[in-house]
Amino acid sequence: MALYSVNTNRDAMIALQNLNVTGAELGITQNRISTGRKVDSAKDNGSTWAIAQSMRATSSSLNAVKDSLQRGQSTLDVALAAGSSISDLLLQMKEKALAASDTTLDTSGRSALNEDFKALRDQLAKTVTNADFNGTNMIKTGGSSLAALANAAGTSKLTVAAQSLGLGSANLTGITSTSSLPDASTASTMITTVNTAIGKVSTALAKMGTGSKALDLHLSFIMKLQDTLDNGVGNLVDADLAKESAKLQSLQTRQQLGVQALSIANQSTSALLGLFR
Repeated sequence: MALYSVNTNRDAMIALQNLNVTGAELGITQNRISTGRKVDSAKDNGSTWAIAQSMRATSSSLNAVKDSLQRGQSTLDVALAAGSSISDLLLQMKEKALAASDTTLDTSGRSALNEDFKALRDQLAKTVTNADFNGTNMIKTGGSSLAALANAAGTSKLTVAAQSLGLGSANLTGITSTSSLPDASTASTMITTVNTAIGKVSTALAKMGTGSKALDLHLSFIMKLQDTLDNGVGNLVDADLAKESAKLQSLQTRQQLGVQALSIANQSTSALLGLFR
């Protein structure tokens, strides 16, 4: 049997509870629409938020990996450009040595060739000295090898060995800062020396070129990996805005109906006054 009381209105309580539930759901939906996320904090879904944060940390760390690889690319580009110039200079030095090996040259002609050879030699030294990027020179004698970051944990590195292309180095044996062409005999010997140097420099540049290609490929992989991680985070935490929009309309309608239901429930007690007229 129903109890009619002016102190307790059971229908109004139920209507208010339902209205509160609808209001809470409406608040969640509005938050999802405003942030674009279904999981915006740990209280929304603790485990999913923790997984997403871990993936975000990895993705963010990959920015440092990309920076390191790009610096490595630039360092190698400078070294390769300088190495190419050195190779061209050696070709010209060989030409001068070959011309100077001619025993029929007069004194003035030999002197002119010798000065040209020494100028090329000095330019080679300057090229090596200036092949510096961000404090790293990979082709000077005792130059620094490259070690770029390869993963987000910093436990793996992509290394490219330095190649000494300075005068008197292993790749330019016999060509020193005092090399010259004073006579035909020395010039003949220098032809062989420069020929050997050209071959060694070409090999050294090929090794650095392979290293540069490896950096390019790894950078491309890291960029794809970062995109995949970002998409993965989105799949975990991003809201389906089309779905949330439809839900918003439904909840707003339920809220209006709940307000009306509460209003009706509150009016029911006034009917008791009719019993006392």
